[in-house]
Amino acid sequence: MAAISQLIEMKALTSFRLLQCFDYSANLFFDENELTYYVTLHQDTALSRALKTIDLASAESVFLGFEQQVKRLAASVARCVQLEAENRRLARLVAQSEAEFERLRENLREESAQARSITARERQVRKDVTQLEVQRVATQAYLGRMRREIQRLTLISKQRLPRLSS
Repeated sequence: MAAISQLIEMKALTSFRLLQCFDYSANLFFDENELTYYVTLHQDTALSRALKTIDLASAESVFLGFEQQVKRLAASVARCVQLEAENRRLARLVAQSEAEFERLRENLREESAQARSITARERQVRKDVTQLEVQRVATQAYLGRMRREIQRLTLISKQRLPRLSS
């Protein structure tokens, strides 16, 4: 494995096939100088398995096995990534819902306070109307008395004036 790692670092191999998923990869390399094939399996950029062969069919068969292993390992990672993303999305939706809930609750509080204020104002207006009506009736009665008193005084005044003869 050390020799293959060194050849990969020196870029002495030609890549025939590569499958990379997340931190896993399967590689099929060809060494043109030695006419050999190398099949490698990497995890987190570290070489975890390797095979050297002079037969392309054998190398491709091993590569297919490594490819299946990479797909299987990556499927778990993919599911984890998807679930984490879904959880973040759900957390954002929960936060948005909580903010909307608080906004609506505050709106309801304000509407309730406004409704109480309007009700109190309506009561005060009704009370004021009732008082003004009482005042109007009293004023009309007073005005009626005053007119009658004026008429009475006018009559008395006319009766006391001497009559002029013509």
